[in-house]
Amino acid sequence: MGIKPTYIKNFAAELMRTHSGRFSGDFEENKQVVAEVAVIESKCVRNRIAGYITRKQNTKKASA
Repeated sequence: MGIKPTYIKNFAAELMRTHSGRFSGDFEENKQVVAEVAVIESKCVRNRIAGYITRKQNTKKASA
């Protein structure tokens, strides 16, 4: 795995705060939502943000 850069974490946190109801525990759905709500040129960066959001959503479900 590895440590995520802070720009991934910060951007994901901003998206989760502003569009909280749109994200789920599914990576493919989150990838589409990130593509819709943000202008990200790099597919790699988009996928890393979607993956981080997915991980956070699944962790939130497991702890609840």
